[in-house]
Amino acid sequence: MYIEVIHNSKSIASESFKTLRSNIQFSNYGQSIKTIVVTSSNPNEGKSEVSINLAASLAQQNKKVLVVDADMRKPTQHKIIESKNTVGLSKFLLREVGAEAIQHLNILDVNLDVLTSGPIPPNPSEMLASLTMEQSLKAFSDYYDYVIIDTPPLLAATDAQVLARIVDATLLVVDIKKSKKRQIVEARKRLDNVGARLLGTVMNKLKLTEDNNYYYYYKY
Repeated sequence: MYIEVIHNSKSIASESFKTLRSNIQFSNYGQSIKTIVVTSSNPNEGKSEVSINLAASLAQQNKKVLVVDADMRKPTQHKIIESKNTVGLSKFLLREVGAEAIQHLNILDVNLDVLTSGPIPPNPSEMLASLTMEQSLKAFSDYYDYVIIDTPPLLAATDAQVLARIVDATLLVVDIKKSKKRQIVEARKRLDNVGARLLGTVMNKLKLTEDNNYYYYYKY
């Protein structure tokens, strides 16, 4: 298991996540932001890595943080934390499992909880749009300081829109090397259509120097 902000806390990427963390904590003029959807325009732009690193950065402040893998089409969080995906959100929403589905991690004294996606269901959009999902997010936000929700790309499915309308804020991850302007504009439009509150765009894989290092840049 490797999480950048924990295992390489002095790196440029880790420092950038600290900046993102601060921007989130002070962006709402005193109003609480607890539930955050992390999405992208297209697959493979780094939204899952941003989700777990943002969560870890918040957890480093001794906050209670839960990562929910709501990408029940192409789940990734179980791979990042090197865990099985036999139980998770899909079974939780079907009430086949309870809070025991949440995995409690302690990584170099950083405490972080993760609810993986569970087995891929035939109807992920309907499950995420259910009253059970809305009630679950409310229960999570009552217990945790932050709930970070990893969702499918906006241009691939409606899942992110479904959740973006009921959470406090949304982050859009953009692979600076792959994303096209028209795709980013369309993704933003889809968020606007459901009244989502877009906190900002995470510009991922932006080359900083000539030695091919990449880091995360946050524009609000």
